[in-house]
Amino acid sequence: MRHPFRHALFVVALAAMALGLARPAIAAQTAPEFAGIAVWQNSKPLTMKQLRGKVVLIDFWAYSCINCLRTLPHVTRWYDEYKDKGLVVVGVHSPEFPFEKQEGNVRDAIRKYNIHYPVAQDNDLETWDAWDNQYWPAEYLVDQRGNVVAHHFGEGNYAEMENAIRTLLGLPRLDAKAIAEDKDAPDFNQIGSPEMYFGGDRGQNLASPEGGRTGTRDFTAPSRLDLNQFALVGRWEIGRQNATLTGASGEIRLHFKAKKVHMVASANDPVTVEVLVDGKPQPPVTIQASQLYTLYTATDYKDHVLTIRIPKANFHAFTFTFG
Repeated sequence: MRHPFRHALFVVALAAMALGLARPAIAAQTAPEFAGIAVWQNSKPLTMKQLRGKVVLIDFWAYSCINCLRTLPHVTRWYDEYKDKGLVVVGVHSPEFPFEKQEGNVRDAIRKYNIHYPVAQDNDLETWDAWDNQYWPAEYLVDQRGNVVAHHFGEGNYAEMENAIRTLLGLPRLDAKAIAEDKDAPDFNQIGSPEMYFGGDRGQNLASPEGGRTGTRDFTAPSRLDLNQFALVGRWEIGRQNATLTGASGEIRLHFKAKKVHMVASANDPVTVEVLVDGKPQPPVTIQASQLYTLYTATDYKDHVLTIRIPKANFHAFTFTFG
């Protein structure tokens, strides 16, 4: 589970770090070893000691994290382009939710996002703690002697990280204009909504008057939702990390300010939910596998009210995230 204070640091730092640097380490330090890895995918077990002589990029990620998913195309391109020149990429998959610990789910994500480099499933966050990491995503660059020489937290600064990799590999630096940045990256200065959680542990954005404590009860929505509040309608069970619809049908209402709305959700059986924004129907979304789903995409960052109508029970909601 992600420690709440670590999430708070990430939210506060996200906009700044999206424009930050692949910064040198304050003092070069020996890269910590992998610890407590449950499963290695795409590789036999590795150690940092074995990787001496190589340039190594460690990428901490989780497959339901939207910030990680927006970073992945760059990390996978670096691997594909430089793997034959001495670069090793290791994705340390550090889960936030229990479903992210399942080997099959991680394997499906590896296939979906065309990840060909080794992925270490850090299910108990032992490697995360060994590296004293605090963010998703986080990249640490390790030189041929095994020293951490640069790092970057959050999205962005892909050109600088790529040039840091090239420098260690003895390749000439590229003009930043020659390195494609993410044209679809969100403008973090315009997103007006933070990540929101459905579980009782971090349900401060829930506006239903019945409250966010754990347990099963009937929920209602207030007549007006303030910005960055959501409400449940119908009979729901609030767990520590998610909310489960137990009634025959239900709704979720959300007041947000962003260009995109994503939801981490799942369902016992496939369920197609109706999505409305400001009362206008949007394309329906079918949900089953435990993963991130995109519910709404616009061309601006105005605030809207989104309604999700769920036609049957056993729908599980974990988080809203925004782009």
